Amino acid sequence: MRIYHGSYCAVEMPEIRPSRNNKDFGQGFYCTELQTQAERWARRYGTPVVNVYEYTEPHSIEVLRFPTMTEEWLDFIVDCRNGKPHGHEIIEGAMANDQVWNFIGDFVRGALTRKQFWVLAEFKYPTHQIVFCSQRSLACLKYIESYEVEK
Repeated sequence: MRIYHGSYCAVEMPEIRPSRNNKDFGQGFYCTELQTQAERWARRYGTPVVNVYEYTEPHSIEVLRFPTMTEEWLDFIVDCRNGKPHGHEIIEGAMANDQVWNFIGDFVRGALTRKQFWVLAEFKYPTHQIVFCSQRSLACLKYIESYEVEK
């Protein structure tokens, strides 16, 4: 399967760099199967570059999947965004984009109930992310190419 990573440069050798802990699925190397989404990610930078990889699903690594936005997905993202560590090596699921994250923030603060959160989140366009959280998981990626996108 081809997956994409939006960046400001070519990333031939993906790595997990220490970063802020409040990402959807914690620290790791984030990719998506949606090329247009990777292009949106890349456009945040002065020189937007999309990296293309061949992803071979591992047999020796369990992949935590959230096929849809569920209560479990919501709770997992809230935990990760609050810095709670996890032991997963690869996690795949919907992305809490900025608008959905605002709803999650409102939910955490008690401004929204779970039911209200789901009503608001239900109508957002589909997203996808897959994060590689360990060196071992990065071995599942083979760099193919990079290309620059227009701002």
